[in-house]
Amino acid sequence: MRRLTLAFGGVLAAAATTLGATAPAAAQETASVYVVHGIPETPVDVYVDGARLLDDFQPGSAAGPVDVPRGAHEVALLPADATDGSGPPLLSATQEVPGGGNVTLVAHLTAGGQPAVTPFVNDVSSVPAGQARVVVRHTAAAPAVDVLAGGSPVISGLANPDEEALEVPAGRIPAAVAAAGTTEPVIGPTDLDLQEGTATFVHAIGSLEAGNLDLVVVTVGGLHTAPNGVPSGAPSGAPATG
Repeated sequence: MRRLTLAFGGVLAAAATTLGATAPAAAQETASVYVVHGIPETPVDVYVDGARLLDDFQPGSAAGPVDVPRGAHEVALLPADATDGSGPPLLSATQEVPGGGNVTLVAHLTAGGQPAVTPFVNDVSSVPAGQARVVVRHTAAAPAVDVLAGGSPVISGLANPDEEALEVPAGRIPAAVAAAGTTEPVIGPTDLDLQEGTATFVHAIGSLEAGNLDLVVVTVGGLHTAPNGVPSGAPSGAPATG
């Protein structure tokens, strides 16, 4: 991978702290961060302020969440076989970590196959009783896609690096990804277990040309909303598009 210098800064620092950085004892504003590694065949070590804090982070993996104190951090991603943090980083940045919020940082390929890093703000607001939120993110080297549930499109024309969210009845849903305007899956089908009161963030990663497309799923729980009454029947069916 070519060397990249990107101003994503503190978001990546947050991911690195998963394996050992400790926040100061004093109460302070923090950000809650996840990280998804979606660049194929590129395991990395993550260094923060010169110390290796995430070792041999594998493609197709997710880490977090971690609460990160706001402030400046120096961050570098090096090849996983780097022994001492020396040499040119694959990705590097220095930037302030903003306080508050919930973010996923995705290292991925652009539609044209170039390495990139995209931060997404996670919607972790309350979910209606009996429902679940599912957010699909296109972070793969592939043209626009449709997302299918039970064989029918529920999201159309999703392009890299966009996302789209749905609130659906909680339950198990067979999901697949197909080229826009088609129903032949290029990913899946796979069952998504969408539990009540959760937000599930589904990241399409990899490369269509290389034949290594895959999904990385991050789920955030505890988003329940108390029901106003007793429902007359259990919800069922595919996600709504509205």
